[in-house]
Amino acid sequence: MKTITPASVGDFEGAPWLRASRSAAAERLGALAMPSAEEEIWRYSRIAELDLDRFTVAAPLAASVERGPAELLVEADSDGGPAGTVDLFTELNAALATRQVVRVAAGRAVAEPLVLVHRVAAGSGASPSIVASDLLIEAGADAEITVVERFVGGGGGLVLPVTKLVAHPSARVRYIAVNELDRSTWFVGHQVAEADRDATVSLATVAFGGDYARVRTECRLVGQGAHAEQIGLSFGEGNQMHDLRVVQDHLAPRTTANLLFKGAVQDSSRSVYTGLIHIGKDAKGSNAFQTNRNLKLSHDAWADSVPNLDIENNDVRCSHASTVGPIDDEQRFYLESRGVPPVVAERLIVLGFFDEVLAKLADQSLVAPLHDEVGAKLDRRRP
Repeated sequence: MKTITPASVGDFEGAPWLRASRSAAAERLGALAMPSAEEEIWRYSRIAELDLDRFTVAAPLAASVERGPAELLVEADSDGGPAGTVDLFTELNAALATRQVVRVAAGRAVAEPLVLVHRVAAGSGASPSIVASDLLIEAGADAEITVVERFVGGGGGLVLPVTKLVAHPSARVRYIAVNELDRSTWFVGHQVAEADRDATVSLATVAFGGDYARVRTECRLVGQGAHAEQIGLSFGEGNQMHDLRVVQDHLAPRTTANLLFKGAVQDSSRSVYTGLIHIGKDAKGSNAFQTNRNLKLSHDAWADSVPNLDIENNDVRCSHASTVGPIDDEQRFYLESRGVPPVVAERLIVLGFFDEVLAKLADQSLVAPLHDEVGAKLDRRRP
């Protein structure tokens, strides 16, 4: 990207270590090429449509506290967090973002969810803006916290968030990312979680907004007995595309993970789900399950679902399942035969389809507004 150089990012505010980190990332960008849909991790994507040179650089996108214990959100004092897959977009993030941290001391249980919001504004000039955020959530041994990260606004730009989670032994970290961006904005997010011995991480992704909205989630279970819950829901309309890539990486004995992603597509929208369960050679006695279900609500809509297994130890239990299809005719007939109008019957079926995921959200205050948004999308569906 021509507009991002060590000199251009040097004007951003920040501590000396952060300025040096940004400049180093900008320097590394010169050696990286745009990804291609020919690469497996970008297969089925719309990445060929993205022209980075049409964006201008904007100030880092910092989170503000909407609800919960505000004192927990601070600026980072150094680089940190687990290392995930490095590509052009994670390096762009490193060059443009301000690091923020939510850190919970060992033994502390934070009862109230911490809700953070990123307000993405339209660019000030003729060109749309590229903005980035970087959040680290770290829970000490036997600590507990729930964090909700919302992305709202848009303005036709490119949003590049990176979120890292660290759960130390016996910690419980629950995280929910909610994409509420307008339908002109691109979103390429990256989540990396790491769970130590007997820790639990819960990762939830809600993808309703954006033009092309992609999230890559990597969950690494590095301590014996670690557990991960990964859930997601997406609903595309118009020409939207939601692109969800998930990795469960079991690296220690007796680790467990459950994954449930559900999506709906209508009009001419598309969705992509690819999921990988990797069981390492030292992950004896591990259990891992992934399920992806998709509703196709319009003739021109489409969903790709590709679950995968990579198993290096025989003493494990793993399974995966995926479906893509229209509303079940028997469910529709059952409701309509009892006097429910067809439009209402369809709405009830779609809401019921998503309820299995919504019931698992760590912050149940999100359920009602998400129900409303599902209804609004159904109301906007093209005939």
